[in-house]
Amino acid sequence: MNTATTEADSTVNHPVVSRDRWIAERKALLDREKELTHLRDEIARERRALPWTRIDKNYVFETPEGPRRLADLFEGRRQLLVQHFMLGPGWAQGCQSCSFMADHIDGMQIHLEHRDVTVLVISRAPLAEIERFRERMGWQFKWVSSNGSDFNYDFGVSFTPEERVSGEVDYNYGKRPFMSEELPGVSVFYKDDAGDVFHTYSTYGRGVEVMMGTYNMLDLMPKGRDEHNPAFTMDWVRHHDRYEPAPIEKPAPAAGACCHSEA
Repeated sequence: MNTATTEADSTVNHPVVSRDRWIAERKALLDREKELTHLRDEIARERRALPWTRIDKNYVFETPEGPRRLADLFEGRRQLLVQHFMLGPGWAQGCQSCSFMADHIDGMQIHLEHRDVTVLVISRAPLAEIERFRERMGWQFKWVSSNGSDFNYDFGVSFTPEERVSGEVDYNYGKRPFMSEELPGVSVFYKDDAGDVFHTYSTYGRGVEVMMGTYNMLDLMPKGRDEHNPAFTMDWVRHHDRYEPAPIEKPAPAAGACCHSEA
């Protein structure tokens, strides 16, 4: 069953009840929402309790300031949040879904920085190609290139020609059919007083929805996410400079008015 279609159809002939009954049902849902909040808190504690792995490989990135090591990219903070952005060498533009994620960064960046977090976007495309697309999109966040290093491959978001030929790749902690030479992810790193860097967490697949605040708002709406393609639910997403103007519902003509009246 296509649950997205079912949710969208729930706006048709939707139950309408008295205010008292609505309050009773809303309170019942509130109990479930509190369960989810407590479960989210519990999982966050378990996430923080995960053991770390030390980064021993000397990854070097191409940045606007020149070559930089991973440890240099923390910008004086202890924590680094990385979006693995799907933009491969020679691509005309970045992935639409990754762009949807990145659209949320500039607004939250200052708040994260005040909680000891540096936000960084990393792609395998050369820096000149990254900068061209970043300027088109108007983003202000820091974006560097991992081209020439093993970083993307080691963190499971880029795949070698040999892996692609085999038709199966390691992604999201398991074997998956090959879908693309680049895939999305989010990774977290910590740097201690000695300057050593540790990998603390990565998430892939639907886990990257953590960066998609728009989805949280859509989940409050009567139509929900309103997605109807189970094979690719995000087919509605566009680069923010490629959307058609948002539709505006026109008021119905007044009783007796002619539909062909002059504006």
